[in-house]
Amino acid sequence: MIQLDVTIMGNPYRLACKEGEERTLKEAVAFLDGKMCAVRDAGKVKGNDRIAVMAALSVAAEFLSVKSPQGPLSEMSILDVRQKIEAMHTVLDSALTPQENLF
Repeated sequence: MIQLDVTIMGNPYRLACKEGEERTLKEAVAFLDGKMCAVRDAGKVKGNDRIAVMAALSVAAEFLSVKSPQGPLSEMSILDVRQKIEAMHTVLDSALTPQENLF
């Protein structure tokens, strides 16, 4: 295993990966950084934890929408997926808002 220093949303992280997989990890980091920065820059979500959750939901929805044409999302359009993500955002917003008031 090797250590790789990366930056996600301006924060440094040291990640371990197998030798020869550095490029893949760097691409994954760049992709995630882009998603998280886009969520942050949209201005609707505050806090790194919430931004990470929203970015993860976005990545998961994208993955599931292209994963398998015979899968459960095969009959869902991109619009349907986006509507489901927005519904998840609403649920997360209402669940996480009380937690923000604690800090």
